[in-house]
Amino acid sequence: MSWLARLLDRVPPPEQRMAQALAAWTSGDYGVALDLWAPLAHEGHARAQSNMGAAFLQGRGVEQDHAKAIDWLQRAAGQGDAGGQRNLAVCYYEGWGVPQDHAEAARLYEKAARQGDPEAQDMLSWMKLVGGGCPQDYAGARFWAEKAAAHGSAAAMARLGDIHHNALGVERDATAAADWWGRAARLGHPEAQAMLGAACLAGKGVERDVVEALHWLRRAEMGGAGELAAGFLKEARAHARASQRAEAERRAEEPLQ
Repeated sequence: MSWLARLLDRVPPPEQRMAQALAAWTSGDYGVALDLWAPLAHEGHARAQSNMGAAFLQGRGVEQDHAKAIDWLQRAAGQGDAGGQRNLAVCYYEGWGVPQDHAEAARLYEKAARQGDPEAQDMLSWMKLVGGGCPQDYAGARFWAEKAAAHGSAAAMARLGDIHHNALGVERDATAAADWWGRAARLGHPEAQAMLGAACLAGKGVERDVVEALHWLRRAEMGGAGELAAGFLKEARAHARASQRAEAERRAEEPLQ
């Protein structure tokens, strides 16, 4: 065996190098990850190209450079890589390194969403709900939110609660709304916590429970949704005894389960 053959025989396969790079990236060793991804990206490996683009986009391990990010992401997206399509969509949505184009962003998000990318599914759902970059489509918004929610997206779950609460393309269903808000609330989504608290206070879709209402409203307030929760909190406190307020505070301080 020649020296070149022996050298090449010692080079780990691309899958192993990708796994090593991901482990390094996850642990914060961005330079090591980039050293592993770069040769693969230049060889045409789509996921490595996508990851190089994300690194330049975020400025991790390299100086932030939107032009270089776009170059790598376009290469990855052109090969059908879902992560590359999603990150390229972000660039078009925000106008990073390319002219802002929400229609192109929606097109790319949909490509990634159809490949099962949860973040793309969530964003596409939101864009279809508000009609941003694509026609308003409540059925499509619900469809993609359900897909993202199945992957554990709290934002998508909260949106499904809003869709059922506001009768957006569906019959108004307080029980379904409270159920979706509850799922998102237990994952720490502040706005969903506020809406679940309001539902508990009014007894809509769930049993009326002032302690649970206060509990979720306090979590929402502590999580940054104080403006949304404020009015409901005031009402809940007015209807609660001191012992109930104390119990709600105790629950709000406990870790989510």
